[in-house]
Amino acid sequence: MSEILRVLIIVINAVLVENVVMSKFLGICPFLGVSKKIDTAVSMGIAVTFVLALSSVITFLIHYSILVPMGMEYMQTIVFILVIAALVQFVEMFIKKASPALYKALGIYLPLITTNCCVLGIAILNIQNGYNLFYTLLAGISGGISFTFAIVLFAGIRERLDTSDIPPALQGFPIALISAGLMSIAFLGFSGLTSGLL
Repeated sequence: MSEILRVLIIVINAVLVENVVMSKFLGICPFLGVSKKIDTAVSMGIAVTFVLALSSVITFLIHYSILVPMGMEYMQTIVFILVIAALVQFVEMFIKKASPALYKALGIYLPLITTNCCVLGIAILNIQNGYNLFYTLLAGISGGISFTFAIVLFAGIRERLDTSDIPPALQGFPIALISAGLMSIAFLGFSGLTSGLL
């Protein structure tokens, strides 16, 4: 299999078949919390993608250059959380300086990227899959695109729902959960798309 085809399959697999939100159910908190408007959803997606790409590479390097040689693979989760927390602090400081309005719009959900399980989940999955550094970076970026794709689609649906005639009992969060469930079912249609190709 050519390298370009393998890269394409990994990206399609991450974004559609094994979408981090719709298939793996990781990162649900910011997915539901920051998806009321498309612009904030896009901004959150970019921030998560940046953190995912950097944290994937840094955790890979720490795992194989420090934890494995010292026989301390059991410390993986703790070390990865510390790395992710430091990166999120960096992103938070940058956004606060660069765009105070965006910083205010993202609110509490920006520091919550630290506890966003999709960031930690992708970092651990990269190690479990035995990816090299290039594929680790690719999987991190693809995971971020996957998260961004899901949250932007959901934000579009929620914006449309705001102008729809919905029974009072379902308005707000209930209809959002129903919509998220239907989206998840729709993503099941992509299962098997890349089976047997990797």
